[in-house]
Amino acid sequence: MNPAFGIALLLAVLQVSRGQKVTSLTACLVNQNLRLDCRHENTTTLPVQYEFSLTREKKKHVLFGTMGVPEHAYRSRTNLTSNYNIKVLYLANFTNKDEGTYTCELRISGQQSAPNYRNVSVLRDKLVKCEGISLLAQNTSWLLLLLLSLSLLQATDFVSL
Repeated sequence: MNPAFGIALLLAVLQVSRGQKVTSLTACLVNQNLRLDCRHENTTTLPVQYEFSLTREKKKHVLFGTMGVPEHAYRSRTNLTSNYNIKVLYLANFTNKDEGTYTCELRISGQQSAPNYRNVSVLRDKLVKCEGISLLAQNTSWLLLLLLSLSLLQATDFVSL
């Protein structure tokens, strides 16, 4: 076997094994809607399959994704936004009946690698509102602009800190 081919194959296998690690799953409320933020590494160029699910009373309910078939009861209530390293699922009209353990699971398409997932337990009375800093943390360019603006204003003696 050609050594260059062996090295290329090894690099491809290493890339596949690292490409779908879920780093965090958080939950919060936006008005009456549940928002689940699934942050993940994105170190592969291969397509990544995903699934959001709810486990309640030991039964798994698929909410949204490309791996399983979402249950009919959730199809009209879910909406997904996806960026480079975050998938955000919104579940409209969140009630006590929607409480349980939510899971975000990722897997590289066409690979038999083990899925990578995170869970978060969601109780309506314990949820925090998705406000302020959470919005800034998702869009770091606004936070950077704010910090640079403060430095500029301080340099021109417009603001003293």
